[in-house]
Amino acid sequence: MTTPVRKPRRKAEQRAETLEQLLDAAEELFSRHGFYGVTIKDIADQVGVHKSLIHYYFTDKQEVFDKVMARRAPVTSGRRMDALDAYEAAAGGRPTVEGALRAFLDTDLDTYSTGGDGWRHFGALSAQINNTPAWGAEVMDRLYDPVVLRLIGLLKQALPDALEEDIFWGYHFVTGALTLSLARTGRIDRLSGGKCRSDDFEAIKARMASFMAHGFIGVCRDRAEERRKQARE
Repeated sequence: MTTPVRKPRRKAEQRAETLEQLLDAAEELFSRHGFYGVTIKDIADQVGVHKSLIHYYFTDKQEVFDKVMARRAPVTSGRRMDALDAYEAAAGGRPTVEGALRAFLDTDLDTYSTGGDGWRHFGALSAQINNTPAWGAEVMDRLYDPVVLRLIGLLKQALPDALEEDIFWGYHFVTGALTLSLARTGRIDRLSGGKCRSDDFEAIKARMASFMAHGFIGVCRDRAEERRKQARE
């Protein structure tokens, strides 16, 4: 029996594989130490290459970071946008708060829970960016505004009597809880004595959208009642 001869990989394939290895290493390091805590040499050492190879593929560390973000952000944003579109169509013009939040949150949690270490590192990195005052908001605005505003639009339909600012505040609390969960800090593990695990995305998914929906509905209902009371006085 003749053993088939494996064709040598093309240079383009080798370059693509090397690029992925470099981005994987940078993603993991950025997720642990932040943008300013990582050097080009750190990335090279993580892969086991000379730092000159990094400069062959990238102009500087900023370009490395931008490519890390550009590799996954459109995927998670696109999946959530598709889920929101599908939910709106299924809701037939009568969306609920929890339904909209599940399309947004559950889809994202599924991506991070089933995507392997790379997605978990990206989730932790996104959590850092969302809590970085100096430049994080600009990155999040640029990458995620369309899908966030899509969610806001559905929440407005579900809560037609709510003030717009209450819905935006609600999203503010949602994104804080989501990114804390993606950070997987381990704090809840210690606080709960092991009853909860910060990497248990299934447990988070079972609770988060429902918890947040009750918060949205309760706050908007109570504030609407306050407005009616003030109008009667």
